[in-house]
Amino acid sequence: MEAPRTLGVVVATTSFVLLWSAGLTGSLVITPVEPSMFEKAQGEKVTLPCTFVLSEEDEGPLDIEWVLIPADNQKKEQIIIMYAVDRIYNHYYAAMTGRMQFTNPDPKSGDGSLDILNLKSADTGTYQCKVKKAPGVQSQKLQLTVHVKPARTKCSIEGPQEIGKDVMLKCASQEGSPLLSYDWRRVSGTQELPATSVLNKNTGELLLKNASQDYSGTYSCLASNRVGTDECSVQLNVTPPTNTAGIIAGAIVGTVVGLVVLALLVFCCCKKHRDKKYEKEVHHDIREDVPPPKSRSSTARSYIGSNRSSLGSMSPSNMEGYTKTPYSQVPSEDFERTPAQNPTFAPSKVAAPNLSRMGAVPVMIPAQSKDGSIV
Repeated sequence: MEAPRTLGVVVATTSFVLLWSAGLTGSLVITPVEPSMFEKAQGEKVTLPCTFVLSEEDEGPLDIEWVLIPADNQKKEQIIIMYAVDRIYNHYYAAMTGRMQFTNPDPKSGDGSLDILNLKSADTGTYQCKVKKAPGVQSQKLQLTVHVKPARTKCSIEGPQEIGKDVMLKCASQEGSPLLSYDWRRVSGTQELPATSVLNKNTGELLLKNASQDYSGTYSCLASNRVGTDECSVQLNVTPPTNTAGIIAGAIVGTVVGLVVLALLVFCCCKKHRDKKYEKEVHHDIREDVPPPKSRSSTARSYIGSNRSSLGSMSPSNMEGYTKTPYSQVPSEDFERTPAQNPTFAPSKVAAPNLSRMGAVPVMIPAQSKDGSIV
C-alpha cells in the first residue's frame, strides 16, 4: 500500500509544478518556426523570425533580447541586440556592429525578428530570441549556418594525351564550404562522357581509361555546395604516340652540332690570340736588331779623347804636321754618312790655347839655328 501512496504524491507534486509554470508564463506566446535551421551564403542577408502575442495579463515592461549561444559550453552567451524600455541597444557585440538590426523598427508591435546583413562564415551558430513581459517569459532557438560559395575553380589535365594512355581530368575549388560536390560533363561532340570514364564527385577527378581520338573535345566541371556553384572547362586533345626514337636522335644531332660550333669558336679565338702574340714578338725582335743612334756628345768625347792620346805621344818633329790636321771639327753623325754624302771641310789651324783646352801636353822645343845647331 505504501508504493501507490508515494506514486500519488509524486504525480500531485508534478502537476502542481506544471500548473505553477503555466501561471508564471501567463499567456505570452512566441510563434513557432519550422524549420528552425537556416542556411545562407556568405555575403547574403538573413532574417531570423521572432514574432509573439501578448495578452492583458502581461502587464510588466517589454524586453526582447537576441543572444548568440556558443558551441563551446565553457563560454558565456553573448547578447547581440536588445529592446528595453522603448529603446534599442545594439552595441553589445562588436563583431556584428553595423550589420544587424530589428526587422521592425518598433518591436513592441509583436515582431522582434532580427536581420543580419553581409553574412560571414563566423556568424554560424545558435541564436536565441527571448521575450519578457511580466509575468510572461518565452524563448526560441534558431540555428544559422553560413556557407561559402565555390569560387576560383580550376580544371587541369594530368598524364600524356596520347592514344591508349590513361588521362586524368582534375577539378578543384580554392574557396567553398564543405561538402563540395564535383560533376563533369562533355560540352562538345556527343556531350556524353566516354564509356571508360570513372568519376569521383568528392575529389573532382575524372579518369579516362585507354583514351582514343574520339575522346578529344571540351570538358566542363561544375563545383557546387548547398549555397552556390562555380564552373571551369578544359580542352582535351588525344593524339597518336610521339616518335620517341626520332626525338632522341634529333636531340643527339642538335647536341653534336652545338659542340662543333662551340669548338670552332674556341679554335678561332685561340688562333686570333696566337696571331696577335706572334706579331708582337716579331715587332719586338726587329726593334732589338736596330742599333741605337749615336749621340753627338758621345762622339765628340771619343774624338777628343783620341786626340789627347795622340798629342801626348807627339814629338817636336811631327808637331808641325799635326797642326795641319783638321782636329778643330767635332765629330758628329755626319761622319757616319757615305763618302759621297760627307761635305768637304777645309783644314784649319789650332792655336796653342785651344790645344791646352783639348788636353794636349805642351812640349819645349829647343831652338835651332839655320845651320842646324841647337841654340
